[in-house]
Amino acid sequence: MKPFKTLSKPSETEMTERRSVFLGYASPVTTEEEALEFIAKIKKRHSDATHNVYAYILRGSISRFSDDGEPHGTAGLPVLEVLRKEDVTDAVIVVTRYFGGILLGAGGLVRAYSASAKLALDAAVVKECKPFVRFGITCGYGEYQKLGRLFELNGVKNAETEYGEGVCVTACCPEERYDALCVAVRDVTGGKAMPERKDVVYA
Repeated sequence: MKPFKTLSKPSETEMTERRSVFLGYASPVTTEEEALEFIAKIKKRHSDATHNVYAYILRGSISRFSDDGEPHGTAGLPVLEVLRKEDVTDAVIVVTRYFGGILLGAGGLVRAYSASAKLALDAAVVKECKPFVRFGITCGYGEYQKLGRLFELNGVKNAETEYGEGVCVTACCPEERYDALCVAVRDVTGGKAMPERKDVVYA
């Protein structure tokens, strides 16, 4: 599985272009339903706006955009292109415009919507999500004492530990390090413990 880039957090920005106010909103999403809910929320907040333009991209080659009444190709598509240029996915951007009385022309609209979308994107902070293998290990206390250093060397994180007659550990390892971790655990415990792969998550 490949890493991908998405947004760290929701954002809100504002800019003015020849008296028109452009409000930019960006947010990470994981499904089309989440994207549509975010768009609906912004539209409701700014129901009095001249236009609520949006674009979103999801993993799986899903992308949508709307000019919301602006001339075709001058609003939604430029917003979508901002996401594409930054290679960002699982993200939605809404740009709300309050018309200021001065026509911007096709070129001016493209520049304004692109600039507003980029402001919102930058404020949301692009991050890279890498695949991690979530795994479990059940072992004795003696073996458990040897695992901490191995986890550190292999970038293991989010470890949760349960203590009983033995020790049960659930944690996440970078996918590219998982095979090496399995070999190291087997070697250091003399084959008494071995990671059991559960699934793959992104972080």
